[in-house]
Amino acid sequence: MTSGRSPLDIMPVADGDIDALIALWTRCDLVRPWNDPESDIALARQYMNSEILIGRQGDKIVASVQVGHDGHRGWLYYLAVEPVLHKSGYGRIMIGAAEEWLRDRGIPKVQLMVRADNTGVRSFYEKIGYAMAERVNYARWLDGREPTP
Repeated sequence: MTSGRSPLDIMPVADGDIDALIALWTRCDLVRPWNDPESDIALARQYMNSEILIGRQGDKIVASVQVGHDGHRGWLYYLAVEPVLHKSGYGRIMIGAAEEWLRDRGIPKVQLMVRADNTGVRSFYEKIGYAMAERVNYARWLDGREPTP
């Protein structure tokens, strides 16, 4: 999956990468109390319609993206780039790898959600060609928990 010209080696996450991946997500402020990252990783790796891609520099994980599809459209989650490497182009590279993963599976459209309080990332997505879609999202925890932000 690695591009010959990419400064990152991009591959699916492996068992031995889990702790480092969660540490990256934590440094990038992606972990929330109501989403256990180990469970999210395990679920994404359980089915053929999703994957977590990691970007390595040498033996260090410096970027990630979770990609999946529902049979109709693709979804992106957990885009992370090591904070000291922001503005490196690694986010764009990881999005490109996730889009390629979706295209390889015949999925024609990709979407992502951004938390309302994560205003800093909006300009990144706009710069790489994503547009805000006017939608209202509804959610419900199937285990009976109260709604979360």
